[in-house]
Amino acid sequence: MPKITPEIKLQIQSLSKHELEKLVLIAAGKDKNFHDYLLINYIDKEYGEKDLFEKVKADLDILFCKSYKGFSEELQLANMISACVKRINLFSKVCKKKNLEVDLLMYVLEIPFSLTTNMFGTCFTKYDYKVGLLVKRVITLIEKKLHPDYKIEYQEKVNQYLTILHRTSKHIDFIYNMPKYI
Repeated sequence: MPKITPEIKLQIQSLSKHELEKLVLIAAGKDKNFHDYLLINYIDKEYGEKDLFEKVKADLDILFCKSYKGFSEELQLANMISACVKRINLFSKVCKKKNLEVDLLMYVLEIPFSLTTNMFGTCFTKYDYKVGLLVKRVITLIEKKLHPDYKIEYQEKVNQYLTILHRTSKHIDFIYNMPKYI
């Protein structure tokens, strides 16, 4: 990210309103993050984050249906999880409400935990690791970024996920060192 020098700041301040409008329109057209930032903070303050949340959820649905490279179903799912995390990361850079980020992460976690638990604990540890990373991220957000009232909302589901991971994938140090419950 380029650093804005004091000289550039002065030159930007000297631009006319019309020139600034043109620059903002060009930047919003080229950079999706900037567009989303404008939407949430200036254009639609009341419903912008919720609308963006729904758009990201629709994007995740599309990512769920794509086919991914991988020798086994576990590796394909691990690649799907990676793609979903990239999309959620773009959302989290713009959105200030961390509970929406947790909702998206939980939405992605429904996929691996709705499948058979036999997929965990195989020789394809990338899958177990990616799912474990998502669960760890949810736990961190719940415990450090959200109000304690949200913990009640997610606690039961996260504890189920932790139980399954500890039962099937404790051979991975990362998962072995995760808490048994929150």
